Amino acid sequence: MILALASGGLSSAAKQSSEVASRPTKQPSGALSPTMIETRDKTRIHFRDWGAGRPIVFAAPWGLCSDWWDIPVISLSERGNWRCVSFDRRGHGRSDDPCRGYDFDTLADDIAAVLDGLDLQNVVLVGHSLGGAEVVRYLTRYRSRRVAHAVLIAPTTPFSLKSDDNPSGRTTREELEKILESLKHDLPHIAVEAAPDFFGVPKNSVSKETMDWWSRMFLDRCSIKVLSDLFKVMNETDFRTELRTIRTPTLILSGDIDKSAPLELRGRPTHELIAGSQLLVYENAAHGLPYTHTDRMLADIVAFAGA
Repeated sequence: MILALASGGLSSAAKQSSEVASRPTKQPSGALSPTMIETRDKTRIHFRDWGAGRPIVFAAPWGLCSDWWDIPVISLSERGNWRCVSFDRRGHGRSDDPCRGYDFDTLADDIAAVLDGLDLQNVVLVGHSLGGAEVVRYLTRYRSRRVAHAVLIAPTTPFSLKSDDNPSGRTTREELEKILESLKHDLPHIAVEAAPDFFGVPKNSVSKETMDWWSRMFLDRCSIKVLSDLFKVMNETDFRTELRTIRTPTLILSGDIDKSAPLELRGRPTHELIAGSQLLVYENAAHGLPYTHTDRMLADIVAFAGA
């Protein structure tokens, strides 16, 4: 059941229509077109801007684009009090692939370009998986500029690589190199095989068609080169020190059967490193929370943000 939020005075539809009509008609600063923002290195980032109200901005997982957020965005934007912005990371979907910039500083700068270009204030910044790591780097690079609340869904932080000072790390450097090599040779098979674990099937009911759609998005909207570069940086980047510096109110959502970002290696340590953060554990939930637990996820985000 989709959450219903009361909006006193005007009805949700009327309120949304009124707020959209009141937006400035001038193209936002930094926007090349109604759907494109240019970053500082001239990369064009495609974005979607649905609904009206408080802005909530969504960063997608590794290999996925703004299409991933369609169902959550429809659910929120139709209520009349949320302005939902999603974007395609560079090298993904309809954004440019400049063959550079696949590092967390640049990805955080791309988020800043979207927030600045649309002049968004009091933002709820939501990142899923790799998108959560991008949100972390935005918060440590820009502090709380424009962002009032952060939500990390199944984040890949704090550090994946096994090392002397991180013995609980999930991946050795040798294993990482093997995975990177496998991406070059049979990515379609890897994507199809990974879909059930991503959604937590059979414990979570997801259709074969939804898993096929996820696999196609993964395969068709991003090059193997970009996937490889991001997989490498995602696993090699150590966020432990910077997580301790975050002061923005942060909510972490993790599933207890997540194989992509295991709760005890990702969600819980991230929570322990961010002072004052909240951790909510979803029982029998895997990595694909925006589709397997849509209503619960949105209810938790709305309650946390105080809307």
